[in-house]
Amino acid sequence: MMTPPLRMLFSKPNVANRLSLGGCLSTTLERASNNLISPTSSIISQSPLLQQQYRYKSLTKTKRRQRDKMAERERRVAAGLPAKPRPPKYIPKDLPVINAMTRLDRDDESVSFDVASAVEMKEKITTQNEQEDTLRFGFDGLVMSDRVRKLLDLQNGSQKEVVSSQKRRGMELFQLREGDTGSSAVQAVALTTRIQQLQTHMASHKKDNSTKRGLDALYVRRRKVLDYMERKDFESYRKVVKSLGLAR
Repeated sequence: MMTPPLRMLFSKPNVANRLSLGGCLSTTLERASNNLISPTSSIISQSPLLQQQYRYKSLTKTKRRQRDKMAERERRVAAGLPAKPRPPKYIPKDLPVINAMTRLDRDDESVSFDVASAVEMKEKITTQNEQEDTLRFGFDGLVMSDRVRKLLDLQNGSQKEVVSSQKRRGMELFQLREGDTGSSAVQAVALTTRIQQLQTHMASHKKDNSTKRGLDALYVRRRKVLDYMERKDFESYRKVVKSLGLAR
């Protein structure tokens, strides 16, 4: 006599009920399996802190950042503030723009400023020309014979010495104090002198690509210095641009 398989026995309701002792065995096995699968479920349900940690454990950094941002916006709205904070220099669109001066007044002021700058620059150039001639090797102001002075005259110097002297004299016109070599106006003059020197070199050496690359870098440096002056010290910026004849 052949024994039926277990699947056929469990498929019959009366046999299944007998094997499970009236359904109690299946309930007991189900409870035991649940306890084996999730042993920490009862501990998590008892502790609210663990519930919160278990809840946000699967959140990524981006989701956490978005969640914090939304919570911050809700807090600002509840306090009566705009949802997003305004930038530091925010100007409302409906703010009326009031010009304190008319266009004609501003043009007259610009012309008067240019005239005053030109007069000041002429005075500085005149004072500079009245001084003694520049000598080589920094021997200015020393007592010496005419033969030695002629030997140390800048006309007998090299091209490097002549360019260095021109650069120093140009920087003296825009110095804020004695020995000033780092102010923005002085830097712009120094860069312009070097640019003019390289432009003269490129006029006779058109295929010198390395010098052309350095010249382009000097253009960028001078533009950055002038942009900074335009933001921070507009009067000095106008004076430098007008004196050097730069196209801005």
